[in-house]
Amino acid sequence: MVERVATIKRETGETRISLELNIDGSGRYEIDTGLAMFDHLLAQLARHGRFDLKLAAKGDDPHHLIEDVAICLGRAFAQALGERRGIIRMADATVPMDDALATVALDMGGRGYTVLELTFAQNDMAGFPTDLLRHFFESFAAEAKLNLHARIAYGVNDHHKAEAMFKALSRALDKATRIDPRIAAAIPSTKETLGG
Repeated sequence: MVERVATIKRETGETRISLELNIDGSGRYEIDTGLAMFDHLLAQLARHGRFDLKLAAKGDDPHHLIEDVAICLGRAFAQALGERRGIIRMADATVPMDDALATVALDMGGRGYTVLELTFAQNDMAGFPTDLLRHFFESFAAEAKLNLHARIAYGVNDHHKAEAMFKALSRALDKATRIDPRIAAAIPSTKETLGG
């Protein structure tokens, strides 16, 4: 099997990002964005999706940093998947975390689109503005070229809601990016392309 890996570097007037992704990893990660909560959430994505992720990012403010990491992570998935031959393509996951329950459904079909139902109470988690979660998911889906539907069904604690969402995203991505041995050489589309 071809290695499904990607290296992305992005330098702008606002951020400097270096990212390495291995889709067929074991959940190892080295993450340093300068935002402890963001590092924690991205670690959930790597560990529970079984993706190896190495990320170093610096930015002038949380908004630019979170957005640009999402852009780079989305581009890494798109690059590592290539033509997306043999992938399962569509998947979903529902994950509880104490008081919270989150569901993610996605289609790696080549088009970026998001539908998000995210409800947060405090709008801040230790310096991480919760309204930037919406922006993260939208930017990630656009660059990864996937349909992403995500919903927080209920919950009280914003940390638990956000973590359940990232864990649900990780499990859905893990399932959708797996190779289906029945169609390993085929593109999973009647159009015979997943380019949009």
